[in-house]
Amino acid sequence: MAHGLEVRVPFCDYRLVEYAYNIPREFRDYNDREKGIVRYAMNDYLPKEIVWRKKSPYPKTHNPNYLRLLSDKLKSLLNSSDCRLTEIVNADRLREMLDTDGSTFTKNWYGQLMTVPQIFAYFLQIDSWLKKYDVIVK
Repeated sequence: MAHGLEVRVPFCDYRLVEYAYNIPREFRDYNDREKGIVRYAMNDYLPKEIVWRKKSPYPKTHNPNYLRLLSDKLKSLLNSSDCRLTEIVNADRLREMLDTDGSTFTKNWYGQLMTVPQIFAYFLQIDSWLKKYDVIVK
């Protein structure tokens, strides 16, 4: 983007994403498909095999070392004096999740995309964002 070149995969135009994000879920999931309304809208513009292909989430984080790394980072963060995450997340529940390697977290969050490693990474990102932008939580 710094050089005027912008590459986007289908459905990633920010204007389309902003618009679709504000559509009520029952319309968004047209025909019981994730992003169904967007897929339907693009039916005449993109090849069918692209429009209706199965979701393929990225990245895959099945490596147990990745979970261990994130768990260690999150434990360290919770024990630090500058942890901002606990302003919006229950620290005891988070520690419980960490003590069981996330096995108390039995449901996937946000569809199939957020399982235990992704949730731990998400919490670390939230803390980083709170610090970087000095967000005030009231």
